[in-house]
Amino acid sequence: MPAQSEEKNDLTDEANGEASPASGDEPAASSAPADPVAEAKAEAARMKDQWMRTAADFDNFRKRARRELEDTRKAGKEDLLKEFLPVFDNLERAIQSAQRATDVKAVAEGLQMVLRQYLDTLSRGGITKVPGVGAQFDPTHHEAIQQVETDEHPAGTVVAEVQPGYMQGDRLIRAAMVVVAKPKSTAGEGSASE
Repeated sequence: MPAQSEEKNDLTDEANGEASPASGDEPAASSAPADPVAEAKAEAARMKDQWMRTAADFDNFRKRARRELEDTRKAGKEDLLKEFLPVFDNLERAIQSAQRATDVKAVAEGLQMVLRQYLDTLSRGGITKVPGVGAQFDPTHHEAIQQVETDEHPAGTVVAEVQPGYMQGDRLIRAAMVVVAKPKSTAGEGSASE
């Protein structure tokens, strides 16, 4: 019986493409078809390697793009600051002049000149003021902090500007804080005529 089982094992090994150690023949790997499982594993390993390289490249690209965006923002801030430095210089000169001046009118004129320079610098950067007093209230550009009953202005008109608003192109940078007119209530007049 044991001899029969050894023969059976030898036949099984030969059927699987393996030579039995006792037969002394070399394996016929070149003539046998390739193992599909091994090929699939090798292809999966290649794909995984390629995927990992692509993921690493994308991560590097994302980091580089973030760094470039931050550098661009810094450069933009520096450019804007360079535009405003002359305004600040003139404001300092105006303050020094105001401390020595005896004529208030000359100081006011100097400050008006600095304000014009400031507004010109803003407009060169594409920044404009949100329309204020006299404009129709627009909730996309104005923030109403108070309403005032009045007959002098139509309802919904900006009658006072507490803080100016600014836009860059069509984009709102800061809303204007305004006081808005509303019609006088007629409830008080109706009770007085009765």
